[in-house]
Amino acid sequence: MLYNRFIALGDSMTEGMSDEIFQGKYRGWADRVAAVMAANWNDFTYANLAIRGKLVGQVVNEQIPAAKKFIEGKSTLVSFHAGANDVIRPKYDPDKTIATYNFGVDELIRSGATLMLFCVLEDSGVKTRAAQVWKERFREFNENVRRRAAAVDAILFDPNNDDFWRDLRFIDEDRLHLNHEGHRRVAQAVLARFNLPHDENWRKPLPKAEPITRIEKLQIDLNWFGKYAIPWMGRRLRGRSSGDGRSAKYPHPVPFSGKHD
Repeated sequence: MLYNRFIALGDSMTEGMSDEIFQGKYRGWADRVAAVMAANWNDFTYANLAIRGKLVGQVVNEQIPAAKKFIEGKSTLVSFHAGANDVIRPKYDPDKTIATYNFGVDELIRSGATLMLFCVLEDSGVKTRAAQVWKERFREFNENVRRRAAAVDAILFDPNNDDFWRDLRFIDEDRLHLNHEGHRRVAQAVLARFNLPHDENWRKPLPKAEPITRIEKLQIDLNWFGKYAIPWMGRRLRGRSSGDGRSAKYPHPVPFSGKHD
């Protein structure tokens, strides 16, 4: 099926952090996909309402009502990827988060749009205690996403089926967001699903990484702690989010001519 509109909803993953900067904005997988869709589908428009740091309730209460104004039935493709920020919070409430997520899915299905959902990578390969906690939480969260996708016949992307995603070189130095290559790979996976031009080697693992010394590892850890961990803890203590005061980069559907790879 061809779509004449793509609306992307969610948090930093869909906004595009921490891909390359293009025309003053993070590019991201959704922009990459929209550029190819625009080049191949007539009268195509694109909106990206995602904002970094948003919790699933904020996406459901703020972004979905805005998106519904632009949905024109099945010819509108909507991606909904939210909940990861809730899962990694110390006071995570699984019942509330999953119920809110499901409400959002139901709202989008009632709008008549074609819905695209995403699971979160459960096992990043990191062996810390926090990573193990997140792994268990994401496993439960993903099981719900899979059930909901099957129940409403949504398009589902699940990175847990491919081992190559566990390569930490797809993650930015902040240890949280996808980097340039990570976003490029996600875009290729989505484009492949829609039989649009894509890199057929998107599943190919990266070459074996060069080993680093303990001193180099310590320097990397110290840099991460000072540059990312301390500011994150400061925002939590102040009840602030990285998305506070930010607006969506493409709040209304527009003809799109983004950068091509």
